[in-house]
Amino acid sequence: MEQHSNILKYKNLGIYTQNENVVYMHEDCHVCISEGFEALTRIRISKATNSIVASLNVINSDMLFPNEIGLSEAAAKKLNVSENDTLYVSHLEPIESLSHVRAKIYNQKLDYSAFSEIITDIVQGNYSNIHLSAFITACAGDRMDITEISHLTKAMITSGKQLNWYEEIVVDKHCIGGLPGNRTTPLIVAIVAAYGLTMPKTSSRAITSPAGTADTMEVLTNVTLSLEEIKTVVEKEGGCIVWGGTAQLSPADDVLIKIEKALDIDSEGQLIASVLSKKAAAGSTHVVIDIPVGETAKVRSAEVAQKLKNHMETVGNAVGLNVKVVITDGTQPVGRGIGPTLEAIDILKVLKNEADAPFDLMERALLLAGELIELSGKVKKGKGTETAKEILKSGKAYNKFLAICKAQGRFTEPVLAPYTIEIKAEKAGILERIDNRKIAKLAKLSGAPQSKSAGILLNVHLDEKIEENHLLYTIYAESKGELNYALEYKNYHNNILTIT
Repeated sequence: MEQHSNILKYKNLGIYTQNENVVYMHEDCHVCISEGFEALTRIRISKATNSIVASLNVINSDMLFPNEIGLSEAAAKKLNVSENDTLYVSHLEPIESLSHVRAKIYNQKLDYSAFSEIITDIVQGNYSNIHLSAFITACAGDRMDITEISHLTKAMITSGKQLNWYEEIVVDKHCIGGLPGNRTTPLIVAIVAAYGLTMPKTSSRAITSPAGTADTMEVLTNVTLSLEEIKTVVEKEGGCIVWGGTAQLSPADDVLIKIEKALDIDSEGQLIASVLSKKAAAGSTHVVIDIPVGETAKVRSAEVAQKLKNHMETVGNAVGLNVKVVITDGTQPVGRGIGPTLEAIDILKVLKNEADAPFDLMERALLLAGELIELSGKVKKGKGTETAKEILKSGKAYNKFLAICKAQGRFTEPVLAPYTIEIKAEKAGILERIDNRKIAKLAKLSGAPQSKSAGILLNVHLDEKIEENHLLYTIYAESKGELNYALEYKNYHNNILTIT
């Protein structure tokens, strides 16, 4: 514990910095002066029982008195502090694992021990965003071989909690992403659980997209469940569809993803480690990975997809997972809705076998559910999709979905946003191209996913014959301001949909 001169009184400043631990001290603070701390110095903040590492920001206003210390919300939560608590400030001891990061920067190969030390420090919050950026960048651009990817995956698995369902087969599914509206997961869980397999699905919220699976499911039911609540739901219904943020599975992944998005870097090695570490930590044994390929999807060529497929299956085997990768069409959005409520409506239409249910969403869900059923070894090869279709058409999948929602706390019918504007074709022709990224951006500008009922309802698909004044899509928003904001973006980008 530090000497008396390094004691400061905590003041709640209410500053949100996402995942970054930040500490605030006055420029006249006796600790700053005596220790020679400068802005952005990494320092250790301690209570009697625990400590964190944070980056220093120096205040020169009356926001803080010289004897006070402030913390970002993330740092205060990790340290579990209350107003006027006594905190102790000290220099940060050297972070030994940074030597491995420097080695990787110079393209040296790292072993399991090195990756384990790096991941441990990341989970403990010892890395600043600068350190995290250096690690991510050093691993990007094919700078990790298959052995290193396996080592990183194993290190990420052991960094957090690991679930055990005491079942011989536990299935899961993941999509690499990049397709708006591709909300197959809830359909797959309903079908597979109705078939009798165990599928405890932990999903993410949107980071840069108009909706994550957890955002869409939150329209219909509760998704923020504790581990004990998740176990109760799965024991009762055979599956769940919950937000993975509370489960603490591969916690380093959540930290790294935020930095990757800020850098706009998708490192193949870290993508594989991210996906497979979460699946293994969740207790899965059999996993189907969906890789959509398209000009404006995340994976843009068949060659890259094939390489990713090979590496996924190899690393999966190395960490004890039976992985099957399916390469799918990624040239356009899936379903009609883009945004949590609109996607929830699509899901329910498919489950209820309604006449206007989006056919492409149904077909993709049946394909992937069928692959999972086949992977489990419960049906003959080639019979999985047919089995999945029978379960969907019989109504068993819808009944299972309702049961899962109710077990998670509620089932609520989705309600559309009040403000809309229809976008119609200015000329006749054939719909040649849909820019996935731009239509996703348009949905985000309308308010999704924060505004759950905002987004885009798409009325057309590729290769359709379009007449002049034909309805292309409808923008939904929860306020006039957001509707106008989205419309302004649409007016500046005339190539969201290309008609020739």
